Amino acid sequence: MESKEFNFKGMTVNGFVMVFVGILLPALAVWSIYECINKFDAGDNTLGTTLLIAGIVAAICALLVWCGFLMLEPNTARVTTWFGKYSGTFTRTGFYWINPFYGTKSISLRARNLDVEPIKVNDKVGNPVMIGLVLVWRLKDTYKALFEVDSQTMASSAAADTKGLMKALENFVSVQSDAALRQVAGQYAYDDNDEDTKELTLRSGGEEINEELESKLNERLAMAGIEIVEARINYLAYAPEIAAVMLRRQQASAIITAREKIVEGAVSMVKMALDKLSSDDIVELDDDKKASMVSNLLVVLCADESAQPVVNTGTLNM
Repeated sequence: MESKEFNFKGMTVNGFVMVFVGILLPALAVWSIYECINKFDAGDNTLGTTLLIAGIVAAICALLVWCGFLMLEPNTARVTTWFGKYSGTFTRTGFYWINPFYGTKSISLRARNLDVEPIKVNDKVGNPVMIGLVLVWRLKDTYKALFEVDSQTMASSAAADTKGLMKALENFVSVQSDAALRQVAGQYAYDDNDEDTKELTLRSGGEEINEELESKLNERLAMAGIEIVEARINYLAYAPEIAAVMLRRQQASAIITAREKIVEGAVSMVKMALDKLSSDDIVELDDDKKASMVSNLLVVLCADESAQPVVNTGTLNM
């Protein structure tokens, strides 16, 4: 969608110059009225009337001058309207004066954080998971923010209230981020359930999942002129109703993996012992004795508790 935002092109004057003018005009108005009274007392009604009109005009101009001052801090803007028509966005930092008949609405362009509370969603395989995110956002297009979406629904009665306006936009971001998070989470499984697959999951996705989430958020928030600077999943866990079951599954998987490592090491150690006995001609073992020795060593090496030694005083020879 093409942006309709443009810079304010109306007349602007240095604010400090207009402060001087704003002080001079009331003084001129007071002097004109004072002289007007003197001229009326002197019988010069024509000059008195002229001075009276000049004083009234000076007073009105002074009032208009003091109503047109504009001061902007860095990363803030004023959206201007001319009797309801958009007239541009004023972004120049400093102290200025513009025509007081322009309507202005202050808006912040600074980056803001939003910590979305974890929500319950179903992943790709239907498992309920709790997932949350934190994002950084800021306004990129002031025209869209004020005129393309109803951003003042939750704002205060003062249309130009910056705090209320930004609160309304933050609510809009929160609702859309919730929808985008549900959409992304539903496309991937929580994990691969220990299957040897290359499929992307929420646990293993990392930067790829965050980049897709950021892309979805930018698509949804573009209509409001909002840009996502960064979006990251900051909380991911199984929902409470299945967390205990999944914990037992993970524990079982860990035990199996540990057992596989123990057995692999035990077999290696048994093989090394048999090879050492054979190469050094320490003792000759037949197949039955080797099988018995292998069985005993595996029991000792794979047992959870320490083995109790038994001294065999017999002979190994048949």
